[in-house]
Amino acid sequence: MSSFIRRLAENTRNDFVSFLAKSPRLKTQIIALKAFHVINFACACHLFSEYVGFVRFVDGPSMIPTMSQTGELVIENNLTHRLRPNSLARGDLVTLVSPLDPQRLICKRLMGLPGDIICVDPTGQQAPSSEHVVVPKGHVWIMGDNAAASRDSRMYGPVSMSLIRGRIYARIWPWREITIFRNPITYLD
Repeated sequence: MSSFIRRLAENTRNDFVSFLAKSPRLKTQIIALKAFHVINFACACHLFSEYVGFVRFVDGPSMIPTMSQTGELVIENNLTHRLRPNSLARGDLVTLVSPLDPQRLICKRLMGLPGDIICVDPTGQQAPSSEHVVVPKGHVWIMGDNAAASRDSRMYGPVSMSLIRGRIYARIWPWREITIFRNPITYLD
């Protein structure tokens, strides 16, 4: 390994000496080209994370026991949701822009789709368990798995589907808890 590092250092030094020997105009062109490559790479990374998917850090008590309170790395799939918006299903873990704080991204479980009749709070903590609501067109009902520690649709009502960023596909950190998330809900029409 040390011979590799020695060769790398020597090549870097030779490249730098070669660069210094070039004319000022050529140096400017080389720097501009390198800067263009960096900007191009940054744009490609942004487009990938915005439209295809991204690795996200998820933490907090609202999704216990599915997610750890201390934090986990998950893979977010944005592409499927963008290409087929109707592919969302009850029970999916989704990431969305928080309706309370647009600077924050949250992770919740999708419990109701447009047209569903939903019990506002099955636990009876926020509202009587007999209270029901019809999810309006273009909206969904979301809830955290840990109802006692979750701010979700029980507090702010149905959430616009335009706030949904993507679906959580898998947990990749911590290593001992790697999981591909499957939809656990069975429902009757």
